[in-house]
Amino acid sequence: MAELTQIETKIGEVIGLAQAAQGATEKVSKLVEDGGLKQTLEQMHREAVETEERTTKVAETLDGKKTAILEKARETKQEATEMMSTYLGSDADGLDGLEFMTMAEAGEVGHWQILDTMNQRARNQELQQVIDWATPIQERHLDEALRGSLKLAAKEDPNEPA
Repeated sequence: MAELTQIETKIGEVIGLAQAAQGATEKVSKLVEDGGLKQTLEQMHREAVETEERTTKVAETLDGKKTAILEKARETKQEATEMMSTYLGSDADGLDGLEFMTMAEAGEVGHWQILDTMNQRARNQELQQVIDWATPIQERHLDEALRGSLKLAAKEDPNEPA
């Protein structure tokens, strides 16, 4: 398998995180009861699908690297999915789910910003177009997950046993 550069590794990671986000939004949607939050999670899911598709198209343009990049994506997805399974045990509720989404979205924002920084030197125009499209979406996802967490936290009785 082809050896990946630093930026190609990050491309694989953002693809894998987008794949993991699809599973996370489905799982967390089952944990929340609020219709508005469910709609937000459905939109996040659709955007994760599109992010995966757009970024995979960039990977396809990198000579002989697509397979290795997609293998890195699978590894990243598996790691993120394992983290979600650990965090969201059988007793998880909607607040737990949105707390996890907040952490996951913060990680995605960071990865996209790192990829953007690396691409300032690499100057891949196709990649930059995806970065410019995806970064504000990931920032919005982080904001929405945090606002959803706070909305559910406000409904909790802080003195009730956990």
